[in-house]
Amino acid sequence: MQTQTDNPIWNQILTFQIQLPCLSSYIKFRVLDCHRKDCSDEIGTASLSLNQISSTGEEIEGVYSGFLPCFGPSFLTLHGGKKAPFRIQEEGAHIPDSVRDGLAYRGRVFLELITQIKSCQDSTIKDLSHEVTRIEKHQNRQKYGLCVIFLSCTMMPNFEDLIHFEVSIGHYGNKMDLNYKPLVSSTQYSPVIYDGNIYHYVPWYNIKPVVAVTSNWEDVSFRMNCLNLLHFTRDRLKANLDTLKSTRNPKDPALLCQWEKLLRELVEDCKRPLPCMTDQPKATNLDRKRWQLRSLLLQELAQKAKQAMPRDMVATAENWLYRLNAVLPEPQMGLPDVMIWLVAKEQRVAYAQVPAHSVLFSRAGALHSGRLCGKIQTLLLQYPEGEGQKDVLPAHLRVCMWLGNVTDSKDLQLLCQGDMAVYAETYENQAKYKDQWGQQGLYRCPNFSDVMGNKTLPMTDFQPPLGWHWQDSWTVEPQRRLLLDIDINKSQVLEEVYENQGRDTRGAWGPAAIPNTDVNGQPIEARENVKCPQGWHFKKDWVVELNHAVDSKGWEYGVGIPPSGLPQVWSPVEKTYHSCRRRRWARVRFRNRGELSREQETVSFLQLQGPAEGEEDGWEYDAFGSKFHLHPQPRSRFRRRCWRRRLVPDKDKGIAPVFLLEGSLAMDLKHRAGKEEESKPWPWGLDRQFRDPQRQDARPPNMPFIYCTFNKPHYYQLFCYIYQARNLVSNQILTFQGPFIRVVFLNHSQCTQTLRSSAGPTWAQTLIFQHLLLYENPKDTKESPPLVVLELWQRDSWGKESLWGRSMWPPVVWLDLQDRILPPMRWHPLVKELGKEEGEILASCELILQTEKLGEKQLPILSVPWKNGAYTLPKSIQPTIKRMAIEILAWGLRNMKKASSPQLLVEFGDESLRTEPIRDFQTNPNFPESESVLVLLVLMPTEEAYALPLVVKVVDNWAFGQQTVTGQANIDFLQPYFCDPWAQDYVHPKLPRLSGKKHQDFLGYLSRKFWFKSSKAEDEYEHEVDWWSKLFWATDEHKSLKYKYKDYHTLKVYDCELEAVPAFQGLQDFCQTFKLYQEQPKLDSPVVGEFKGLFRVYPFPENPDAPKPPLQFLAWPEREDFPQPCLVRVYVVRAINLQPQDYNGLCDPYVILKLGKTELGSRDMYQPNTLDPIFGTMFELTCNIPLEKDLEIQLYDFDLFSPDDKIGTTVIDLENRLLSGFGAHCGLSKSYCQSGPFRWRDQMPPSYLLERYAKRKGLPPPLFSPEEDAVFYNGKKFKLQSFEPKTPTVHGLGPKKERLALHLLHTQGLVPEHVETRTLYSDSQPGIDQGKVQMWVDIFPKKLGPPGPPVDINPRKPKRYELRCVIWKTANVDLVDDNLSREKTSDIYIKGWLYGLEKDMQKTDIHYHSLTGEANFNWRFIFTMDYLAAERVCVQSQKDYIWSLDATSMKFPARLIIQVWDNDIFSPDDFLGSGVLELDLSDMPLPARHAQQCSIRMMDADPKWPYFLQYKHFSLFKKKTVTGWWPCQVLDGGKWRLSGKVKMSLEILSEKEALIKPAGRGQSEPNQYPTLHPPLRPYTSFMWLRSPVQHFCSVFWKRYRFKLIAFMIISILALLLFNFIYSAPHYLAMSWIKPQLQLYPPIKIFNIITSLNTSNASSSILPTRGPTNHLSNIFPELPAP
Repeated sequence: MQTQTDNPIWNQILTFQIQLPCLSSYIKFRVLDCHRKDCSDEIGTASLSLNQISSTGEEIEGVYSGFLPCFGPSFLTLHGGKKAPFRIQEEGAHIPDSVRDGLAYRGRVFLELITQIKSCQDSTIKDLSHEVTRIEKHQNRQKYGLCVIFLSCTMMPNFEDLIHFEVSIGHYGNKMDLNYKPLVSSTQYSPVIYDGNIYHYVPWYNIKPVVAVTSNWEDVSFRMNCLNLLHFTRDRLKANLDTLKSTRNPKDPALLCQWEKLLRELVEDCKRPLPCMTDQPKATNLDRKRWQLRSLLLQELAQKAKQAMPRDMVATAENWLYRLNAVLPEPQMGLPDVMIWLVAKEQRVAYAQVPAHSVLFSRAGALHSGRLCGKIQTLLLQYPEGEGQKDVLPAHLRVCMWLGNVTDSKDLQLLCQGDMAVYAETYENQAKYKDQWGQQGLYRCPNFSDVMGNKTLPMTDFQPPLGWHWQDSWTVEPQRRLLLDIDINKSQVLEEVYENQGRDTRGAWGPAAIPNTDVNGQPIEARENVKCPQGWHFKKDWVVELNHAVDSKGWEYGVGIPPSGLPQVWSPVEKTYHSCRRRRWARVRFRNRGELSREQETVSFLQLQGPAEGEEDGWEYDAFGSKFHLHPQPRSRFRRRCWRRRLVPDKDKGIAPVFLLEGSLAMDLKHRAGKEEESKPWPWGLDRQFRDPQRQDARPPNMPFIYCTFNKPHYYQLFCYIYQARNLVSNQILTFQGPFIRVVFLNHSQCTQTLRSSAGPTWAQTLIFQHLLLYENPKDTKESPPLVVLELWQRDSWGKESLWGRSMWPPVVWLDLQDRILPPMRWHPLVKELGKEEGEILASCELILQTEKLGEKQLPILSVPWKNGAYTLPKSIQPTIKRMAIEILAWGLRNMKKASSPQLLVEFGDESLRTEPIRDFQTNPNFPESESVLVLLVLMPTEEAYALPLVVKVVDNWAFGQQTVTGQANIDFLQPYFCDPWAQDYVHPKLPRLSGKKHQDFLGYLSRKFWFKSSKAEDEYEHEVDWWSKLFWATDEHKSLKYKYKDYHTLKVYDCELEAVPAFQGLQDFCQTFKLYQEQPKLDSPVVGEFKGLFRVYPFPENPDAPKPPLQFLAWPEREDFPQPCLVRVYVVRAINLQPQDYNGLCDPYVILKLGKTELGSRDMYQPNTLDPIFGTMFELTCNIPLEKDLEIQLYDFDLFSPDDKIGTTVIDLENRLLSGFGAHCGLSKSYCQSGPFRWRDQMPPSYLLERYAKRKGLPPPLFSPEEDAVFYNGKKFKLQSFEPKTPTVHGLGPKKERLALHLLHTQGLVPEHVETRTLYSDSQPGIDQGKVQMWVDIFPKKLGPPGPPVDINPRKPKRYELRCVIWKTANVDLVDDNLSREKTSDIYIKGWLYGLEKDMQKTDIHYHSLTGEANFNWRFIFTMDYLAAERVCVQSQKDYIWSLDATSMKFPARLIIQVWDNDIFSPDDFLGSGVLELDLSDMPLPARHAQQCSIRMMDADPKWPYFLQYKHFSLFKKKTVTGWWPCQVLDGGKWRLSGKVKMSLEILSEKEALIKPAGRGQSEPNQYPTLHPPLRPYTSFMWLRSPVQHFCSVFWKRYRFKLIAFMIISILALLLFNFIYSAPHYLAMSWIKPQLQLYPPIKIFNIITSLNTSNASSSILPTRGPTNHLSNIFPELPAP
């Protein structure tokens, strides 16, 4: 808190924690005055919109991410005091009242706003010295100058006191703030003059007041240049869009030209680069962010404009304009707005607020300057909130403004002509004392003062300011604008004088002390002394007024009450205690008709220089406080005269001289000593006022006045062409009462003729204003002409006038008649209070400069015809009228809840027609047959743009003849209803026949006798496809089952409502639905009912003897079929993209149906946790159409404890579908099937439908030829063969006759079997899409019999399956570990799961120390899944959280995932080679029989091989079981490679089959189907500890096997060679010598068995070598003997 200062310095940081997006849209700053303890006094407030200081990225269609809230360092303007009034049309009208700031400037706060993400925020900055140094560069000030020329002030109410205007920007120019320099910021005081009609104006005429305000602000030109460039782009787009909207005829060739002009200029403006902010040193972070956002948006708009097509032109351009307006506001404005205040009685009454950037000058050029800089603009003053009268504007002010750096004002020339002059003014005052004029008797009034007599201003105290000097001496110049007669523009004036009498002591009446007064008791001249002013005359003399509460002589009596002595109450009856009486004398004076107009007389009076003849030295006389006069009055007691002295600048200083008129700083005097005060003189004689310590006058010091004098006036003629008004919604049966138009242009106004009551009053009148004075240069007038104001008034039967609305627009200005073209008339909106538009007026205006050539010929006025005392419209501009007939089909009224006996009133202009009331409205809301067709003959403009709307009103009749308008509809465009009544091919709209032959018996006979009974084949057929298959075939949402007959069962899915399909004409081909309102329809206007009917408009012959055209609507006997009881089947399929309702971003939707008083649906049938629920529900209900015609489908969100939230609603008009000729009550199936899942569901067969359609179209009935399978229809012969070239083999097709009739029906454009997508809307968020629901409706009139079977759309339910996967072995698996011998090895095991069911992951046991990649398991996986065969997905339901009430259903593809892993003891297991096997169970490759045949080609999703070389795929759900090898693959270097092979057996079993054939997981019990034995694996665990030698040999062999083999081969060869060398000599010797000596005895035979059983052989038997060797050869395992 800073104390005793108006420039507080805080240098503090405030930190807030928020969540984005934030619920609040604004940041509000409040500066409080804490001189009290409670700090309740608010100095000022400022608001920042989060949308302006941040971006969500939605502004740009692309990858733009937006930015967080940021601001500054920059100044934020504080405001306080009274607030601006609410206006609908203002851009800030949507701002809440708690956020709107006041009007008074209360200073600025310098701040910076930074938003950081919590995880990235910096530590708290404690020392701000560096930050203060960084931002000081933003506070460098420059001197700005603001110059305003006041051109006119009109349309003012009657201000009895003098008024003046004050201009301020911030504190500068505010006369109430004495802390700033006194500036020339206010105009001279002026009276307001009556304009001759109802308004007043300020009589400035050729001398225009000027104000000049200097101020000091930061240089924000870089920011304002960018803003003004964007405003230029926006303004051009808006102007082109308004022109585009005004072209109402879509076939007008000018429409396309205007669209191309809009695109061309938009591309041109968007390609113009914005001033770069990245290199600007003073630019803030927000400047750079918004510059980037704006630049991207302009680039996007330019691209879209290049690609735009001429479709939905207005909506497209409005979207572009909306997006431009979103980035247009500038939160870091820096410069406060310019305020212009209207001051009366020293009080600020009304204001105009001008954004500073709009009048700011820029050195960069005209496009970077404000659009109103140096240009004339019209400002509509407003009262502050809660002040002023309703429907009364304080003033229309025309000004020319310039704001900029004073260094740029050297050659300042705001207007093309006009001389600037600066004057000092003071008034010499005298009073009449003892019949002598002098200073005696002035009392408190000084001898020399200002115009109000409040401040002392002697001529001796005036000193020229620095840089100025006096041009001449003081002269007397009467201020004639202050002396103007306020009745100068009145044609007649009522004068009145009250004669007063009092009782004397005897009780007799005599003259009172003041015998002649006005109505307020103020003394005035006696009536015999009141003279007629010059230019006026009297027709009658004074008469006593007797037309009020007086006695027979006009007296009224009362009791005088001190101190005034005037009675408070007057009585017409005399009493004895009455002390005074009075009576009123009145007479009317009339103005003389002179040669000059009233305005010319006024101008000549004002242009007199100096005192005129007989004006006694310029004195102005006042009589007892009344207005001043140039001539002394008999009772004048005060006089004054104005002394003026002109100031001129010394020399050129490089800036405009008006910006040098500055006073000294008043606040410096407070700190100076008294001597210093006396030593320095004050300009303008302010020293006495401020030196006087006892003074109590705190008014601002007096300043000179600046005037811009125009010596050459220009005369104009205004032609206002007024044709008619429309869309004047009124709740009265008599429509608009006594309408007339008042045209106001500057201080002139005229009225049109008053018409009788009409819904569309037509004046066809021209109002001509002649000799209009405008002093500015004609070029300035042509560029910025004054606005023409058209006011629509209505006068009731008592003569009371009330304003309905205003319309303002600039006229077309013609400076040369050679270029003149009559301006085409356009519709202009009528604006009521608060900016509400209600009604339009067709008019145009042109302003023509009167030149010498024009004065001679008077061409414009001669071209306007005169008729019946008024100027009518010129023929070239008047719409061409043609006699037309409007034929109305009045079908009925709907949803009129409070109507008892309504009737229809149709109005077109002044013509009207009404039906008879509907007596039994509650039981049959249709109009009687005799009143169903009406013909209204009218005169209608041939141009569509000028056509009036057709007004349809519903008038309800109550008891005792009372009638009220309960609803109204306006049909603005009648072009769609135009027709040729003589057309040969015209077909009268006909009602559908809802009764007749009992075709339901025929259909039932077919269903009982000829439809195939259910068989096994049909059951399989119905199991294979269903209605959902048909839907998915149409949408391609899922991989639907391949079905060869699906072309016979197609379904049309519309992405919109059936009524929105263009081919079906909104299902309003028979009659349309018109919504009824009680007022002009807006977005949120309540609908009070509906009118069902149709119109036809066609020419009607002018000649009564000419043949009349035939009626377009006929009466129908089928009207007896209504009301019609019907059976309605509502099929709600699913919802899409619903709006979340719960905190988890989901909702629990359920469906409720309402039809009349019937309500179906249950909240227990909700779909949990989804935004795309699948309902698959059919509702069947009965209704009575049209009494119950609106089918309402509501979606609610289920909540356990709180009330259920309504998600959205959609409404279907069942009556339109039943009456439509497109057969919308039941869509046509593609094929006529008598059995199967796609059976015919209509009540009638196709042949009868074709016969009804032909009758409705006025064609002969079709003739079928069973022999040729043909039909003769509409003059042509159709054969079945042309539709079915091949005989179809579809199961359950109907007979040929019905199929042929169905083919013909499909060629007639009827509604096919369909699903429509309807948008849901909510009352809480009108117009916002809450999601969509897909559905369709079938309507069956009960008179036509029972319908076919309903369609089964129940959601598909998954079937429980059990997948058994037996892992046998693996091969060629990538190995990842190294053993002690540096060999690759792995401990392999297998993991497997189903996709989406990772919780049920299973794995095998471990095969240790696989050295070759082979592993044996014999392991069984068992997975349970719910499989949806039609969609080929698995469905899983699980709760998201423990506390969740409902499980969420998820769909996953049926995929089996197998992974090979390596087991590690001390570290996480390794995923071997990232290899994986993923099999789609519904489409999987056939396995290989052997491991060698297994390759990665089997898994190719898109094989490039020829068909005969491709691997075959199959569905496991059909094949049931399969065994073989599948490859595992790994992504290596961007390519898939083989990483292993797995041998598996896959078997799929239904739930029932799984119970019959149980099996356990792994190798657990029951181990069967098949039985799995433990695999034969080498027992290699701890082998290196038990047999180190063997392990060493194995390692040695692995490492040196090639060397060992080579060594062994060489050793064997060497041994063989050595043996050969060694035994060769012996062999040769034995071969040569051949010895015959026997070395051994004969062989003896032993009993071998005996010898084996004996413990030892007999010693007598000698062991011999031979037998032993033989036994050892036979039994090598026997021991040696």
